[in-house]
Amino acid sequence: MALMDKYALVTGASKGIGRELAISLAGKGYNLLLVARSENELRQLAEKLISQYGIKASYLSCDMAVPRAADQIATWSQPYHSALSILVNNAGYGIWGNFDQLSLQAQMEMLRLNINVLVELTYLLLPALKQQKQSYVLNVASTAAYQAMPTLTLYAASKSFVLSYSRGLRYELRNSTVSISALSPGPTATGFASRAGLDALQDLAEKFNMPASEVADIALRGMFRKKAGIIPGFLNKLSVFGATHLPKSLIERIAAGLYKTKK
Repeated sequence: MALMDKYALVTGASKGIGRELAISLAGKGYNLLLVARSENELRQLAEKLISQYGIKASYLSCDMAVPRAADQIATWSQPYHSALSILVNNAGYGIWGNFDQLSLQAQMEMLRLNINVLVELTYLLLPALKQQKQSYVLNVASTAAYQAMPTLTLYAASKSFVLSYSRGLRYELRNSTVSISALSPGPTATGFASRAGLDALQDLAEKFNMPASEVADIALRGMFRKKAGIIPGFLNKLSVFGATHLPKSLIERIAAGLYKTKK
């Protein structure tokens, strides 16, 4: 199958890392299946990539936090399954605050998107991915996956799940044509802090943010090299090293102090 016949499906494709991953994949000649909530932004992105790179691009606007979203995406993408060689599970978000003071419904919707939809969509699309001579799944976790983060407790826990799930599935599929990678970005210029309710930390975040385009380029290089884990940037690698080697209680106090004192 020629490269121009191959498709990549990217969730959370309208903004941030997902958008930049879509742009980079289009630049490599991949046709795209773009999924996110914002129809206008998806349409504009699809038109831009079709015009700039001469690829094919289709999009689906849907709220992935609602039940059966993965089924909807799988059904919509069915006509392209014979050519699907990349799945990027990028859609996800966080909510800032103490667990018992946040809306339970809002937290469960976040978990549904960060965990359930990722797992369901991977399961539903794996048969198509296995048909290819080589295919890839890129699951977007976070440096938060390596530690507990008070006031971002469920977000960090959900990303820990993504990381562990990716490594386990990678081993199960080691003798198949499907390579599984987990991307763990740190602070990135994506609008994450604003959606999480972390506007008070925006000035601090801007000092350490990596450009989403740089994160996307590193992610794809790692994915195509079949790396199990991809951590972009020296400071993020250092952060993960500290989170995995220093006492957990110390890391948790540092994280709690950072997010609470900047409130």
